[in-house]
Amino acid sequence: MISQLSWKIGGQQGEGVESTDRIFSTALNRLGYYLYGYRHFSSRIKGGHTNNKIRISTKAIRAISDDLDILVAFDQETIDLNSHELRKGGVIVADAKFNPTVPEGIDARLFPVPITSIAEELGTSLFKNMVASGASWALLGLPLEVFNKAVEEEFGRKGPAIVEKNVEAVRRGAEFVLELAGGSLADFQLEPSDGKAKLFMIGNDAIALGAVVGGCRFMPAYPITPASEIMEYLVKTLPKFGGTVIQTEDEIAAVTMAIGANYGGVRTLTASAGPGLSLMMEAIGLAGMTETPVVIVDTQRGGPSTGLPTKQEQSDINAMIYGTHGEIPKIVIAPSTVEECFYDAIEAFNLAEKFQCPVIIVTDLQLSLGKQTAENLELDKIKIDRGALQTGELPQLEENKLFKRYEFTEDGVSPRVLPGMKNGIHHVTGVEHDQEGRPSESPINRKKMMDKRLKKLESVRITNPIHIDAPHEEPDVLIVGMSSIGGTIDEARERLTKDGIKSNHMTVRQLFPFPTELVAPYVEKAKTVVIVENNATGQLADQLKLRVGHANKVKNFLKYDGTPFLPSEIHTGCKELL
Repeated sequence: MISQLSWKIGGQQGEGVESTDRIFSTALNRLGYYLYGYRHFSSRIKGGHTNNKIRISTKAIRAISDDLDILVAFDQETIDLNSHELRKGGVIVADAKFNPTVPEGIDARLFPVPITSIAEELGTSLFKNMVASGASWALLGLPLEVFNKAVEEEFGRKGPAIVEKNVEAVRRGAEFVLELAGGSLADFQLEPSDGKAKLFMIGNDAIALGAVVGGCRFMPAYPITPASEIMEYLVKTLPKFGGTVIQTEDEIAAVTMAIGANYGGVRTLTASAGPGLSLMMEAIGLAGMTETPVVIVDTQRGGPSTGLPTKQEQSDINAMIYGTHGEIPKIVIAPSTVEECFYDAIEAFNLAEKFQCPVIIVTDLQLSLGKQTAENLELDKIKIDRGALQTGELPQLEENKLFKRYEFTEDGVSPRVLPGMKNGIHHVTGVEHDQEGRPSESPINRKKMMDKRLKKLESVRITNPIHIDAPHEEPDVLIVGMSSIGGTIDEARERLTKDGIKSNHMTVRQLFPFPTELVAPYVEKAKTVVIVENNATGQLADQLKLRVGHANKVKNFLKYDGTPFLPSEIHTGCKELL
């Protein structure tokens, strides 16, 4: 028996690949296995090659695997494009309809199963995803009863007849492949899991759930890959709590609505990807100037322009930090796990109100859409902090005076009021202003206001600005990454250890303002610092060199072909750079 296994299904987009993966992984989750998934899909509604890869393990995992044990193919293209990942002795379960062949040089067992024919015998080719699932499940030697329960949940709303047909498709797929294989395969049978129920979700859903728990009640947004799932989750959920979602005409409308709602006291977020973030920049500057809290999610994808809308990249770092004209306070935080997506969403709202500025939550496509096991969320950790928002009775204003909304304070944070509060009237404008909000071009006032706003950044520290695993006092290499790369780095380090290379690992979670005093000691002690990131210019590395220094020991390891890092790539890359 084995402790982990990697399974992939591929075909043309729109022919059931996604639903097959969803039900297969849901059933495995029911059994208590740890899962980590990656979706490769085309930027179109239907057609084009797509595949979903799931790694299954008896212990926690946070990376896709280098190789593949089982490949389920709905067409020959899937075999041609993906069979090179198969380990020696791996299995291909293919639809016999297209007369599958194994490319030369691939050492794999081919099981041609009449997937489409069985489905059509049951009434429609739509059942072929269940035939394929049944065949996969049987090879693992897992009980069909568990899988059938997942099928019942998926199709129960369509009535018992549909459920029965799908269960029958699963059974027939399982029986056929077992006959071909001569029984379940011993070298593919998973060790028993711990049997404990676990959360299984994508980062986007975790952010959306965190937003609801954190008090968000409004989301204006424009759909865009890979952010749309946040909007889709909140469309269903916010109305249950008195909230609403509005699909706007574009991202400019979305962010300005979000700013207006936050000004009115409603915790609001909007979410987009790189192209949408570009459109929001002027309005983000408005939020900074007017000191209005707003939370924005940027789910990074391949750029520039339309770029690679459905592929992995981390190339918005400079845009998030420097994108607005002029200089404003802003906070950029980067969760690295599904659990952190949940907690960081809550913290983002607290930070936005505490420091009265824009907060950007940055993920990447893999973290946004890659479904993975998450630990149970600890609700007792949740705290709501509305900062300097005035809730009591305000003092009477002097004649011809307004409320000092932008009052000069020691920490740069001024008292904030909601529209309509008695004695809280003040002026709000995007031009420079005095303490009461009245436009002002005074050089003295300008300097004091700029200093006041920027001073807020001096005390910004999120929960765990960095994650550090530093077992070595003077490591050969400090490997630094962000967002979804952390788990992949950890697996690469296990191999470096076997090579006799001492490595430490840092994940940077607070991108701006950069936590220099926390990062610097680890950089200083390392002989070499390798920054691993999915972009072409080393944007995270540039931040580290700018804020910490030691540019002579910083080396880039970059990947920008639209795919996530594999553990073997980071292992090999670090060895070559040392």
